[in-house]
Amino acid sequence: MSDRSVFFVSDGTGITAETMGNSILAQFAIKPRHVRRPFIDTVDKAHQVVREINAAGLREGKRPIVFTTLANDDVLDILRGCEARVFDVIKTFVEPLEDEFNMRSNHRVGRFSDASVDREYNDRIEAINFALEHDDGQSSRNLETADVVLVGVSRCGKTPTSLYLAMQHGIKAANVPLIPEDFDRGFLPSMLKPYKKKCFGLTIEPNRLSQIRNERRPGSKYASLENCRLEVAQAESMMRREGIAWLSSTHKSIEEIATTILRDIRPDRLIY
Repeated sequence: MSDRSVFFVSDGTGITAETMGNSILAQFAIKPRHVRRPFIDTVDKAHQVVREINAAGLREGKRPIVFTTLANDDVLDILRGCEARVFDVIKTFVEPLEDEFNMRSNHRVGRFSDASVDREYNDRIEAINFALEHDDGQSSRNLETADVVLVGVSRCGKTPTSLYLAMQHGIKAANVPLIPEDFDRGFLPSMLKPYKKKCFGLTIEPNRLSQIRNERRPGSKYASLENCRLEVAQAESMMRREGIAWLSSTHKSIEEIATTILRDIRPDRLIY
């Protein structure tokens, strides 16, 4: 189905339209061509994107799919005139909610308010900087301010999970690798001792770990299946001994991992 286009059209960043659209498309065994068109906030831009959508339909011989979050009715009316199947993500939910709340929505364009005065936005930027500074055990500075410290063997998913927690939830997440020297000593890295209650572990199936490591260092001892089995077993034994909760990242998405961590260490962040 890569010969069929799906457009995500928004007067803001397009993130909401794409997130909602992708969630719906995931229910189907298809892989269409994705096209995001953000900041479509004038009549002229709307006409331009309509021409692009119509051209895609003619080229592919199938009408495109369009997910939109346009708030301006004049711009939306133009988009609705395209030769495509259009799904209005906003009006699908906003109009019934206007009836339910007995009030009009503000029809605000875009997802974000003024970033310069948005506390939540600033918290996320601060959390991203924290995650970068404390990636891979680079620094122990200000670890007392961390919301969570992820531990686990190298390449089990700590870094992407830390950044996702920061970007999506404003969580200050550090991550520290468990390495053979730690296993030889038989205890956690010294920098973690004062913060053991903040630790959350990630593990991974050895076969999958070996595949990932071989992409980085093919044919090395570091990537060998035997070494991966040993490291994973020792890491899980250490986390069990230290009373650190953990989960396997092998078959879980970053979103699932992050939600599990939030549920366990910051359930308040699941309430918005």
